[in-house]
Amino acid sequence: MNPLTRKTMRRRFLVALGRAIHVTWPVLSAILAIQVALGLVIGFVEGWSVGDSVYFTFVTGLTIGYGDLVPRQALGRALAVLIGLLGISLTGLAAAIAVHAMRAALNDEIPTDRPSDLT
Repeated sequence: MNPLTRKTMRRRFLVALGRAIHVTWPVLSAILAIQVALGLVIGFVEGWSVGDSVYFTFVTGLTIGYGDLVPRQALGRALAVLIGLLGISLTGLAAAIAVHAMRAALNDEIPTDRPSDLT
């Protein structure tokens, strides 16, 4: 691939990625908001600070699970499972968006207002 083609493909990918994120943003933000809300509930039940609750939410949602914060109550554990499932869904959605953007860039399926935008 010559540099112009790489630049064009990068531009197509970024345009398609931006449009896909724009379309799916309500779903992405809803999943994140639900995760944070569940994390705050767990923090309240367990007596954690807000910072620890948000930290736990993202560590659990990204399925990292360091183990430094562990819910002891049954409700906290059940909500932690929901946070993990939502995190897996969010990761899958992000991967699907990236694959869609790459496919659109490779197949030149990106509508533009001006034909010269991508060259």
